[in-house]
Amino acid sequence: MTDDQHGHARRRFLRQVAGAATALLPGWAASEAAAFAPSVLSDAEGLRKLAMQHTHTGERIEIAYASGSQYLPDALGSLNHFLRDHYNGQTGRIDPALFDVMHRVHSLLGIDERSSVRFEVISGYRSPATNRFLRKTRGGGVANRSLHMEGQAIDVRLTGVPLAELRDAALALKAGGVGYYPGEQFVHIDTGRVRSW
Repeated sequence: MTDDQHGHARRRFLRQVAGAATALLPGWAASEAAAFAPSVLSDAEGLRKLAMQHTHTGERIEIAYASGSQYLPDALGSLNHFLRDHYNGQTGRIDPALFDVMHRVHSLLGIDERSSVRFEVISGYRSPATNRFLRKTRGGGVANRSLHMEGQAIDVRLTGVPLAELRDAALALKAGGVGYYPGEQFVHIDTGRVRSW
């Protein structure tokens, strides 16, 4: 299969999944969706893993952050540090559900965990001081009550994956907010209310 054929097949798959998600998710109770998530996300060993590279610090991490229905505290601590505010080094607590959304996006796109595809992180946790600074210097492109300050948002792209496909996969999950920034080359994903821009 050529790269073009592979891309076409992946886009068709995403459209089908988005349609199925739209049909199924509204009927689920929140508790049913939460109970279903671990089996969807687990690999053969019951581990959920993420691979990331931070575009500002140059750091990389590849880590199993959960096993079955249990999050791994040491791994979450490592991820909190990895996603610290790169402006001032402050560390926040990242919502573990955000990692689940990222893992589900990865799985939905059909990316093998053993591949070299990784999330490229533009922004993770953001301290209130940094958020105020960015609001003053970015011309209104930063929310006053940004979910980055709550550890509930991340700005990312995926190596080798068209940005629009990453956006479509995140939208298909209906797991929170999704912002599309093609000019800046990232997709904002958060665990707030379901919305898109």
